[in-house]
Amino acid sequence: MLRPRVPVNPLPTGLVTPLIQPITTSDIEPQTAAQPAPATPRVQVPAVRLTPTGLIAVVAGGAGLVLVVGAVLVSMLLAVAISAASVAVCAVVLRSLLNNEHKHR
Repeated sequence: MLRPRVPVNPLPTGLVTPLIQPITTSDIEPQTAAQPAPATPRVQVPAVRLTPTGLIAVVAGGAGLVLVVGAVLVSMLLAVAISAASVAVCAVVLRSLLNNEHKHR
């Protein structure tokens, strides 16, 4: 019925060669479609079954993890704040020393 057009690849020499060779329909063998197997209904089972004790352990572990991460973040923030304060004190002291030196001249 409809014959597909094969794209061509123009070469720098001016010769035009097709990318693929067309296949005649007599070379293709018809295949029979296999019948799919009937699907059996599957019951959804939860991947993890937690007992009340296991649930308490998971909640306690999560809460502990949140507390540890929070403590680490707060300590890092405190370290940055202390460093900033010490740099500010150093800047004030240097400014004071430089101003006193200029006043005495």
